[in-house]
Amino acid sequence: MSNDVSKKTAETAALYFKGVSGEKPYELWKSFDRNLARDLSLFITGQIYSRQVLPHPTRQLVAVATLTVLEKTEELDLHLRAALNVGCKPRELAETIFQTAIYGGVPAMNQGLKTLRKVLEENDLWPIADED
Repeated sequence: MSNDVSKKTAETAALYFKGVSGEKPYELWKSFDRNLARDLSLFITGQIYSRQVLPHPTRQLVAVATLTVLEKTEELDLHLRAALNVGCKPRELAETIFQTAIYGGVPAMNQGLKTLRKVLEENDLWPIADED
């Protein structure tokens, strides 16, 4: 893999995961297979998440919506934090999760909102400020 992809992987990971505590996916993968973890990271972070076709905030809103509908709350927590890191506003994240009720159902939306509230509380962003 080229140094360019390695550089993009490191830069994108630093942007998305700054200040994120807990075990990150790469660390989990690495605990089982160092080489496969590297390959997955280079592909997912260095070749997909680093692409500029979608701006980072848009890419994270897509991830938040998808993970909410799939009810993958542990991964949703990680991507909500990444979304805040790349500039998504709490109100945008809430609106994205509300939108998922149409496709994933109200129970999935409720789980997503609970996850968002927890992340916002831990980042001193709760309650969400009124915006004009």
